[in-house]
Amino acid sequence: MSQRYVIHLPVVANDLSAAQRLARVIGRWMLVLPMADPGETTVSEEDQQFLRHRVFCDLRMPGGRRCLLRDGHDGDCSRRLRR
Repeated sequence: MSQRYVIHLPVVANDLSAAQRLARVIGRWMLVLPMADPGETTVSEEDQQFLRHRVFCDLRMPGGRRCLLRDGHDGDCSRRLRR
């Protein structure tokens, strides 16, 4: 059995797009914490928590770190945000 634990921190938003944007902001901020893995961040409707929507691309890049762009982004993965 794994000795890893996951913290579920409910944060409320009015729609899926707003929830994903907020989750990306929180996930990127959490990069200052070495134990955080924002690549696994998902959002769901309050009453349908089994149906989760991925927030980040989640692909591993050289060196083992994850892409910081939104899920389904166009082009190459990146550790920097695109403008």
